[in-house]
Formats: sequence, C-alpha cells, structure tokens
Amino acid sequence: MSKLINFSKLALWGLLGLILSFLISCNNGQSSNSGQELEFWTMQLQPQFTPYFTELIQQFEQEHEGVKIRWVDIPWSAMESKILTAVSANTAPDVVNLNPNFASKLASRNAWLNLTENDYLSPEEKETYLPNIWEAGTVNNISFGLPWYLTTRIAIYNQELLKQAGIENPPTTFQELAEVAATLKEKTGKYAMFFTFVPGDSGEVLESLVQMGVTLVDENGKAAFNSPEGLEAFRYWIDLYQQELLPPEVLTQGHRHAIDLYQSGEIALLSTGAESFNVIINNAPTIAEVSAASPQITGETGKKNVAVMNLVIPKSTDKPQEAIEFATFVTNTENQLKFAKEANVLPSTVKAIETYINEQENSSETSALSQAIAISAKQLQEAQVLVPPQDNINQLQKIIYENLQAAMLNEKTAEQALQDAANEWNNLNN
Repeated sequence: MSKLINFSKLALWGLLGLILSFLISCNNGQSSNSGQELEFWTMQLQPQFTPYFTELIQQFEQEHEGVKIRWVDIPWSAMESKILTAVSANTAPDVVNLNPNFASKLASRNAWLNLTENDYLSPEEKETYLPNIWEAGTVNNISFGLPWYLTTRIAIYNQELLKQAGIENPPTTFQELAEVAATLKEKTGKYAMFFTFVPGDSGEVLESLVQMGVTLVDENGKAAFNSPEGLEAFRYWIDLYQQELLPPEVLTQGHRHAIDLYQSGEIALLSTGAESFNVIINNAPTIAEVSAASPQITGETGKKNVAVMNLVIPKSTDKPQEAIEFATFVTNTENQLKFAKEANVLPSTVKAIETYINEQENSSETSALSQAIAISAKQLQEAQVLVPPQDNINQLQKIIYENLQAAMLNEKTAEQALQDAANEWNNLNN
C-alpha cells in the first residue's frame, strides 16, 4: 500500500510539474513582447514636438504591453551620416524618419524592409495612403516607406514691397516672376526671390526644370534634359542671374539664407512651406504683418511639388512586425491629423487629407497663417513628387547645379553647360 501511495504522490507531483510547465509556457507566450525595445529616429522634431511624441509613445506602449519606444531625435544635417554609419555597422534603429530621395540611396542596396513582401501590409492598409504619395516611397518595385507628413510649397510675399513697385498681384509662373523681378529691382532696388544653386542644398531649381517641361532622365536612366526645353530652362536661370535679378549669394548660400533675406525685407517673395509662417511671425513680426500667401510658383506645365516624409524600417531589425505596428500607428489617420495640426503640415492618408481640407474650407480663421495652410492643402490635390526617388539623384542635382553655376559666371555658354551636364551624368551611369 505504501508503495502505491508513494507512486500516487510521484504521479501527482509529475502532473503538477506538467501543469506548471504548461502555465509558464503559456505565460511566456502571452508576454512575448516583454522587455522589447524599439528605437525610433526622427529628424529635428525636438523640442518643439516633444509633448506630442511623448503622448503618442505612451499611448502605443499602453496598447502594446511589454514594448518600449526609445525616441532619438537627430539634427537634420547629421541624419545622413548617422543612418549610413548605423546601417553599415548593423546598428540601425527599428524605425527611422527619412525623405524618399535620401532613403532611396539605401533602398537600392536592400537596406530597408520591403513593405509589400511577407504580408507586412495588406492591400487595404496600403490603400489608406494617397496613391501618388505611396509611389514616392517605391524604388525598383520595392516599397520601402510608409508615408507620413507632407508639405507643398507656397509663396509668401511682402505686400508692401510689391505695392512700392506698383505690382498688384504676386507672380504665379516663372515667366511672371522674371517680369516682377525686373520691375521690383528698378523701382525699389530689392530682389524678388532667392533660389539656391548650392549643389547639396535645396532641390527647388532641379524641380523647376520639371515644372518648365523638362524630362530629367529617360527610362534607361540616361540624360533627357539636354533638349530644347532643357536649354530654355537653363537660359532662364542664367539670364536671371546675369541680369542681376538674383542675389549674388545664390551660388554660395543655401535655402536658409532665403528666409533670412525675407525676414530682413531684402526680398519680396519667399518660396517655402506654410509651416515657415510661424518662424517669420516669431522672428520678424513687422514683416509678418505685411505678409500674405499665394500658390506655388510653377512653369507652363502647371505642376506643383509635394515634399514627403516617410517612416522606413531597416531590414536589419530583429522586430519587423513590432516596428511595422509602430510605424502604422504613427501614420494612421487619427495621429496624422493630430500631427498635421500641431506642425502646420499635411497628412498623407486619404481620409485624413479629406478631413483636413474640409476643416480648412469651413474654418472661420482668417489669419495669414491659416490662409497659407489652406492654400497648401488645396494644392495637394494636384501636387506630385516632381523628382521621383532614384539612384544617384543627388549626384544629378550636383551636376546640373555646377554646370548652371559655370554658365552664370560666363565660364560656359548655356549650350555647353547643358551638354557637359548630360555627358557627365551619362558617364556616371555607364
């Protein structure tokens, strides 16, 4: 009998052990996210938007028990070197904020997670984003970027300066801009606008070529800008500079200098995003008082630009599903609307932009800032990424800008500058 009791005890302890092991196993399965940390990099959003992201991250962590978000904000000027180094060293963050042109540098090297593979995103989830904006995050059929916030350029203009020159309306085309620039310089001694030709800075001049009807590259990646339209566009900028209708420092200073010149009353128009209005209000209230907004200046094509910010996920992440869940959370309609209103930018989901435009159209707000935001939002319906992401796009900009500079300084003719730029680009891509 004692042997039977001992056996029964052993059997009971064995059964309890199995049950305990099962419970531990189940518990481990239920808290599979326990202790997981996602590293999230943004570009120059602290400290202005720290409260927004603190609340956003707290909400995500509450809804995803065991997952922690470590938010790291990187200065704009340092992001390229830091992410390149991190990707090379296999220490990249799990989610990172980049623009398509920048991200495309590494997309062709298979550095990012392909969001359309492995059922990471369903077709329905993909379709929540604006189609043309989704395409901005696709290179060689690899969708590497979840669309986040957007901006379209507008023109902010100094009403007093235009009035002094007898100009009733701000220019809306490059042809009108040249005429306004000549009148303004003659009547006031001031410049109309500042466009940078510094190779590593703003791509606005490169985009202007597209707006003037220039095709930059053909389907094989070869130069297509050495065309009659390309020559006309080159001559436009060369003539504007040589007629002294552009500030001489366009060859040496970046777009930031345009804001400084506008705030000091030295130029009459500023090509920028609506979000810059707050900067002018804070830094130059006197100039802000006489400022108004008008649509983006464009060429005969009528094309308008949109600048896109994406969230990309490095392929090296060991938490792809959690990273996608966080990236889609940040970019869902509700959170995009909140951030758009916080930052005076535009959302990129279909429902969010519909709501945003509807709110702007029905708003009783009449400030210059609200008008700028309304103009920017309405433009989005016809705006597009003028220079789609592709390999070496920054090199194309550098080649074109350097040859334009040489022609502006009379070191080359417009024809020679155009042909030299095409030859250099084609040699680079042989």
